Amino acid sequence: MKAHLKNFINVTRLNKPIGFLLLFWPCSWGLSLALYFNGDLDTFLYYLFLFFCGSVLMRSAGCIINDLVDEKIDKKVFRTKNRPITSGLLSKKLAWIYILILCSLAFLILIQFNLLTICLGIFSVIFIFSYPFMKRYTYWPQLFLGFTFNWGIVMAWTSVMNEISYLPILLYVGAIFWTLGYDTIYGIQDISDDEVIGVKSTAIKFKNNLNLFIGSCYLISSAIILFVMMALKINYSLIFSIFFVFSLFYQIKICQIKSSQNCLRAFKLNNLSALTVFMGFFLLTFEI
Repeated sequence: MKAHLKNFINVTRLNKPIGFLLLFWPCSWGLSLALYFNGDLDTFLYYLFLFFCGSVLMRSAGCIINDLVDEKIDKKVFRTKNRPITSGLLSKKLAWIYILILCSLAFLILIQFNLLTICLGIFSVIFIFSYPFMKRYTYWPQLFLGFTFNWGIVMAWTSVMNEISYLPILLYVGAIFWTLGYDTIYGIQDISDDEVIGVKSTAIKFKNNLNLFIGSCYLISSAIILFVMMALKINYSLIFSIFFVFSLFYQIKICQIKSSQNCLRAFKLNNLSALTVFMGFFLLTFEI
């Protein structure tokens, strides 16, 4: 039983919470943005809890799907060769059972929302199942991850407002560039292995100009997020925006192509970066 639990935790990456947090934070941004227009704090807190649970469940399912698709690739990459499915510690049959259970629980959460949000949630399955294949065909799998990980912004908005507006769409675009930046940083860790086995990434495509590419992504993301905030209200929330911008460019400073440890540290800083954006949008609701 202990071995099964350990394998489940490892295959779902529950021992690495940065993954489900990076899926959850964009949901919190969308909810906070909606709170500005619909100031029902009780609903906000309840939905925040639901989206957190949904993020944990769907990220866990996504990790298992990714490991099933990448089994042969993972065997050739030093960082991933000991994953449960790749190493044979977890059978594929049991892995699919886990996926079915996790997706079923996530669906039970999804049906707590309105019909529009349910439809958007079902549509997101296309992103979830297609993303693991992208690295085989394009140098832009990080872009597809951006589509996937930030879809919660739109869903969170519609869960409260029951309509689609330009503001959450604009915020979604900004978040995609943010993900494009941080996942490129994450991909730097595997450049040498990926080049040998033929896996593609933006880290490989822009390896000679990584700081310029990541900096451009972060600059665009920061500009869009600041624009959305300032389009609503100028208050102390902008202080958190400044911290967000500073944290992004600090990542570029410490990120080094020859240091996987520094790249991982820079990547994990995005948890704090995302928190500052959440606080900024949340403060927009209050007259401060």
